[in-house]
Amino acid sequence: MPILSSLICALSITGAVGSSVPKAKQFSQEFRDNYSILKHYGGNGPYSERRSDGIARDPPASCAVDQVIMIKRHGERYPSPALGAGIESTLSKFDPKITYTGDLSFFNDWSYYVPNKCLYNAETSSGPYAGLLDGYTHGTEYRDRYGHLWDGDAIVPMWSSGYGRVIETARKFGEGFFGYNYSTNAALNIISESERMGANSLTPVCYADRDTATCDGLTNTMPQFKVAAERLNAQNPELKLNETDVYYLMSMASFELNARASSEWINVFTQDEWVSFGYVQDLNYYYCAGPGDKSMSAVGSVYANASLTLLNEGPEKTSPLFFNFAHDTNITPILAALGLLTPDEDLPLDRIPFGNPYSTSDIVPQGGHFTIERLSCDKTAASEAGSYVRLVLNEAVVPFNKCTSGPGYSCPLEEYSTIVKGILPDYVGQCKVPHKDPKSLKFWWNYNSTTELNYRNGSVPCQEAEAER
Repeated sequence: MPILSSLICALSITGAVGSSVPKAKQFSQEFRDNYSILKHYGGNGPYSERRSDGIARDPPASCAVDQVIMIKRHGERYPSPALGAGIESTLSKFDPKITYTGDLSFFNDWSYYVPNKCLYNAETSSGPYAGLLDGYTHGTEYRDRYGHLWDGDAIVPMWSSGYGRVIETARKFGEGFFGYNYSTNAALNIISESERMGANSLTPVCYADRDTATCDGLTNTMPQFKVAAERLNAQNPELKLNETDVYYLMSMASFELNARASSEWINVFTQDEWVSFGYVQDLNYYYCAGPGDKSMSAVGSVYANASLTLLNEGPEKTSPLFFNFAHDTNITPILAALGLLTPDEDLPLDRIPFGNPYSTSDIVPQGGHFTIERLSCDKTAASEAGSYVRLVLNEAVVPFNKCTSGPGYSCPLEEYSTIVKGILPDYVGQCKVPHKDPKSLKFWWNYNSTTELNYRNGSVPCQEAEAER
């Protein structure tokens, strides 16, 4: 044996070089398919955090958050009545007298998770992904993260659009954030969803003719859905499923997770089929409520412009906390207005563009939220002291339009303001807001501070009404 090899062997035995027992790796080197069903059902199913760019969620050591502006989608819910009707139509093709086999063998003991039609559209209250639990848990997490912005004594307003499940999410979030003091220190303001609210709304609309040609022409079928239908029909010849039925069954599966701990329907469909389903959702959001409809940037400019005013006024003139609650299709226009996650080219209709930044399950899952942080930072070797802005989508920091010179890849407030002012369209002019309707968002500066709406009086009826104002 060579002298050097003999020396290494001896040192290894004595422990001078290291133990002869192999050690586990500190870091796994496996980054394989990054696949999760939670990223392929669009906006239908339970909340999951956004896949990040690797930027730390906590503020940089030289900075502290001094103002937060958040808008949150309601928590997990049951399907809408329209989707429910499609699901029920497909389920009617299943004969209860037949014993199903293959991928559908579980169906013999399965029951639909919506026990009463009046629960359609309602927020779920059962299962580990329940919508009401989502709201409460989010509130507790933000109390831990932003609790330093509340002195424990001040009355803090919150704003909810006027739809039942949105209001209930706001209430649960408030209970989580304020704890025992929710009944006395939160002041819930409910903003009507009427289109006549104009710009003074969390749910503004475009009065002008919209760019809906592509949206109107979208279908909910993909080639993979036909393959799935043929596979299930072959396993159970009594079935006569088609592509549309597969779409409804996959929708049903993703919504089932909102009410139950698991869904056996998930495994009925292949990974290719779920990827296709997720892209169908991406297309619908992109062309119907996102940057693919050119009017949506104007709609989103209402919130983006008003939040810019808050950031420049700062917490001393207004408030450090602005918690808002609305719908998925009220968040996507804001992102479009700010130019966030907009692809360089419109999404193709004939293929799936892998690497697509407009992944709906990362943008507006149930309970999804968009948070704007104002940072107060000390001077460092790399940056000046001052105010900076960070954008956070579903708890992942999203760099703003190449403006990343601040600590933690934030954007200096002055530069952020210049960029935003330069890209925001004119909502009033482009959307042709009627003369009598409000032309700007005012409720952040003109709000009630009573606790009258913190809780609903009386029982909550099964069917949610839009008109709790």
